[in-house]
Amino acid sequence: MKDIISTITMKELEQMTFRILQACFSQVMREILLEFDSIIAETRDKQRFYLKDKRPLKFESVYGSVELERNYYQDRETGKYVFLLDQYLNFDGTKGLSPVVQELAIELAVTGVSYRQAGQALEKLLGYPVISHEGIRQQLLNTEVVPEKDVVPLQQDVLFVEVDGLYTKRQRHKRKGKEEKMAAVHRGWEVENNRAKLVGKRHYVHQGTHPFWEGFETFLMETYAYDPTKHHLVINGDGASWITACRDYFRHNVTFVIDRFHVARDIRAIFRDHPRCRDIQKKHAAYDAEGLLLALNSAVGTIGDEKKEAHLEMLINQLSQYPEALRDYRERLQEKGIETEGFRPMGSAEGTMSVFAKRLKQGRSWSDNGLDKFIHVFVAIKDKLAIKILNGKWTSTVETEGEQRQETQPPKHFVEKLKDCAQEATRGNIAYLQQAIGKPIVAALKGLQGV
Repeated sequence: MKDIISTITMKELEQMTFRILQACFSQVMREILLEFDSIIAETRDKQRFYLKDKRPLKFESVYGSVELERNYYQDRETGKYVFLLDQYLNFDGTKGLSPVVQELAIELAVTGVSYRQAGQALEKLLGYPVISHEGIRQQLLNTEVVPEKDVVPLQQDVLFVEVDGLYTKRQRHKRKGKEEKMAAVHRGWEVENNRAKLVGKRHYVHQGTHPFWEGFETFLMETYAYDPTKHHLVINGDGASWITACRDYFRHNVTFVIDRFHVARDIRAIFRDHPRCRDIQKKHAAYDAEGLLLALNSAVGTIGDEKKEAHLEMLINQLSQYPEALRDYRERLQEKGIETEGFRPMGSAEGTMSVFAKRLKQGRSWSDNGLDKFIHVFVAIKDKLAIKILNGKWTSTVETEGEQRQETQPPKHFVEKLKDCAQEATRGNIAYLQQAIGKPIVAALKGLQGV
């Protein structure tokens, strides 16, 4: 026994055991589906559903390929032919993928690096080629985000908004690309284990030809029950004209904040190695709007670089249009009589855009339809929204669904039967232990099994 164990590594043992269990559970899945199909055939409305014959079902699952033949019926009322097993399980067997594999492929494609790497990751995880990168792309194109039906009214009077644009390349277009306008919205912060996290965060991606802020206001009303006569918006963004237009659109209902990351970046680019750099940075860090503008104006002509002088002049012109946006927004809200306890500095817009940019850019070009689908699925995953896929409806997270999962647990007797089937299939799966005697992994497994 000792000699046998010395011929195998933990990695080899884990891989071999995983493959054996995959085959066992694939057999269990097949047997359970056949039993379901038999029960449906016995209890169906025989006057309505005529059993025509059996048709093959083959799909890729996390256990590997599952194959069986299930009953095929004619619906006498509609004249259509149906698989009642598929209907009962909310599953389209003609697509060749289990819902779990389909969801996993889409999530890996959206949150990972590329469609191709998502396919490779699935193959490495499951041990066999499941779906090609083009297959994953087609799965994504056939998704649809399910709108939320329930709107939770705001419990406070302030909503926080981070806005930015992301420039993406287009395929086979005369124009080189297009700016995707996005906003991240949240209800504030809560501190847990000395870490602050955003509350009720959602994303808005602008579509259509209507103005950005018009579409965004509709989104707020549908998502947060936003009331322009009651609620106040704190909007953080750079100086792009479409972003600063929020001041004219929302008027007294908005406090616009110039994104501090962009201003700090410009100051570093202009004043690197300049003797006044540190002083200007301190004024910016202290929210000293008047002092900052005075320092910037006084530095004109002292840089000694034509491009940097032009950059400085552009920055001064931009900030002079809305000097109040350089101030601490919390002080401005207090001046309006709004309580600011628990409010933190704004400025997560750049971080939000970097998450999108990591996947959307890096030299990639997109079709209009492909990009729209990708962004909406990406947002749905981030916002924990339901997504309609080819094999039903999928919600990418179950973190907040504890009670719902409790209610939808299968009957105890079914769980016990499933466990018994798995144990029996594993016990009877001797074929996997009858491979070539010379292979050390097989020999080790035989030794461990007492064969």
